[in-house]
Amino acid sequence: MRYRRFFDTMEVPRHRRRFMRLERRHGRHSSGGRHRVLEHGDLRVLVLYLIAEAPRHGYELIKAIEDLTGGAYAPSPGVIYPTLTMLEELGQAVAETSGTKRLFTITAVGKEALDASGPALQAMLARLPAGAGRDAVMPIRRAMENLKTALRMKLGGQAATPETVRKATDMIDDLVRKIEAL
Repeated sequence: MRYRRFFDTMEVPRHRRRFMRLERRHGRHSSGGRHRVLEHGDLRVLVLYLIAEAPRHGYELIKAIEDLTGGAYAPSPGVIYPTLTMLEELGQAVAETSGTKRLFTITAVGKEALDASGPALQAMLARLPAGAGRDAVMPIRRAMENLKTALRMKLGGQAATPETVRKATDMIDDLVRKIEAL
């Protein structure tokens, strides 16, 4: 009890308070921010799943995961290659070197581990973002850029008349209503 009262009444130094506030706001349990696409251990199972489909190089795995998540997540080489090394050390994958590239193939031990992770794998695949990839929205981004360019050229360089501004605003508002009705 005696020590507890001492620490309860102890004043936290000013330079520590700032970090305590940041931890509270941006810590593990904060409500804002982005969520994780893959949870702990999911990447290992996903890599096993992909090399079970077909032998792949590390770069091919990065692209396959990016395609699988619709562009929402692309693991970095600093994540993929250590995972592949771990799978190789566990005997779940074997690498064949050809030149500077290493082709990874699943082993019998890896197939057993993948089969044991079946329900978790299916749950993870169902959880992955099923939205359209980057390529699907590229025409929309191009059209948005064209609209911005047209507005800058028509309204930016000169003093636009109130009538021109009103017409452009009405056209954009009409387009927004049409898009919302889709």
